[in-house]
Amino acid sequence: MIALSLGTLAVLALIGTPIFALMGGLALWLFHDAQIQSSAVIIELARLASLPSLIAVPLFTFSGYLLAESKAPARLIALAESSFGWLPGGVAVAGLCACALFTAFTGASGVTIIALGGLIDPLLRRQGYPGQFSLGLIATTGSLGLLFPPSLPIILYALVSKVSIDRLFAAAAVPGLLILAALSLYAVLSAKRAGVKPVGFSWSVLRRALSDACWEIPLPFIVVGGIYGGFFTASEAAAVMVFYVLVCEVLIYKDVPWTRLGEIARQSMILVGSILIVLGCALGLTSYMIDADVPGRLFSFLHEHIASQWGFLALLNVFLLVVNMVEIFSAIMIVVPIIAPVASHYGIDPTHLGVLFLLNLEIGYMTPPLGLNLFLASRRFNRSLPSLYAAVAPFWVLLVGALLVVTYCPGLSLGLPRLMRLQ
Repeated sequence: MIALSLGTLAVLALIGTPIFALMGGLALWLFHDAQIQSSAVIIELARLASLPSLIAVPLFTFSGYLLAESKAPARLIALAESSFGWLPGGVAVAGLCACALFTAFTGASGVTIIALGGLIDPLLRRQGYPGQFSLGLIATTGSLGLLFPPSLPIILYALVSKVSIDRLFAAAAVPGLLILAALSLYAVLSAKRAGVKPVGFSWSVLRRALSDACWEIPLPFIVVGGIYGGFFTASEAAAVMVFYVLVCEVLIYKDVPWTRLGEIARQSMILVGSILIVLGCALGLTSYMIDADVPGRLFSFLHEHIASQWGFLALLNVFLLVVNMVEIFSAIMIVVPIIAPVASHYGIDPTHLGVLFLLNLEIGYMTPPLGLNLFLASRRFNRSLPSLYAAVAPFWVLLVGALLVVTYCPGLSLGLPRLMRLQ
């Protein structure tokens, strides 16, 4: 019966059955086989719907879609170039910062590659950066903002793991800045090696860029500063961001006409709906796993072979890099409830575990052969996957190095939350 059921699930997956249906069906079968009431799935859906932080998901998603539909990406790139282009490697650093900020607000690497890739690639090439460097930078920075608020994966991880969203936002900030600094240093060294000359600084160009983006510049300070400053929670920040983006892009800049709002809302809520239905079915499936003591059995097995915390963290990073290559939301919803109890047995702080998971998620996006960013960049720039693998290799090595530092120096993750006294 088990072989038949697993075979059926494999066939359904191969023919394209939605993942929520596979997880929901598997959960129902497991509950039935164990003679446990399947109402646990419904209970998890009810618990999910009652979470006060859940409202942040559709609000941040709608805001991100609205920004992507406007001319904000072009204004952001122009501002970054005029501000940093005069520095050695400044244009590449400007691209890194712009992509990180845009990904944080849109919550999706694919949107960043599509929206900003077409602007950054010709800009870098025009300055004399090698084509492979430009390609690697764009494929890498597509997921660079996932560690900065109001990143959607951070919110989803917090909802699933029951870690405070505000605490996780604070914990991810320093590792995110560390990665941004490491990549910026590499960009500067690459620019010097390639003989790239800085762009001449012009006050008039900077003033024009500041004037064009004057209403969008305060957005990160309002949202991020409001969360870190304790002025409002993540859910309240989501509401503030929706209101601010609507006023800016629809009323002031008029990039998005009123008639387009319904379509943008529909597109964004399709994504939200797909996330929530997968989340509900995944929570039902993990309820069975917890009832069946899967985390306890997994810990017993690992404890026999891996006694040290360091060894477990190394194995965990390898596992997460593989898992996070393709379907990130399902990975968060299925894997987190299983590994979180095991990690706690090894004395790993839940917030530190969250940062490690999200950092692995960021690297998994660009890890060959299945990293999502690689496929998106390949289609966006009409380049072969092997050329993408070579282009992202130095960036991937840098990110893995940063992952090791963050893994074995938990103070980088936990220092800021403790300083802010976040529970």
